[in-house]
Amino acid sequence: MKKNTLDAVLRSTWNSVSKMYNREASKFDSTMAMGFALLNIDATGTTSTSLGPRLGMESTSLSRLLNNMEKKNLIIRKQNPSDGRSVLIFLTEFGKNKRDDSRSVVLNFNKHIESKLNKQQVKNFLEVAECIMIESKKFENFIIN
Repeated sequence: MKKNTLDAVLRSTWNSVSKMYNREASKFDSTMAMGFALLNIDATGTTSTSLGPRLGMESTSLSRLLNNMEKKNLIIRKQNPSDGRSVLIFLTEFGKNKRDDSRSVVLNFNKHIESKLNKQQVKNFLEVAECIMIESKKFENFIIN
């Protein structure tokens, strides 16, 4: 029997979670990416340059996402008063309502998963995930001089 590698389990688990979030988001004519963006836009405004890294998106994908969100009246863009070269992104009232829907899905899914595990399993999972995050940033298999 083939042994699963940690990264294969991580990838397939995230694919499953991602499909679930997209399935839930589609009920609101949205996507998982839109939902996560809604959750990461601050009340005081957020620059696209800070939003991209939070979402793990490159600028072209982020630009497309923000254009779609603007068309759906989820966000508005305003010139940054402290830096005229940049733009701040704000949620519209409709966007704030949709953010609440997104938050509800995330919190309810987390509550559902936690109900299937005991406290030690949750603690162990979070410790393993943190280790993977830290080590993946440092790991190099081939050192090229």
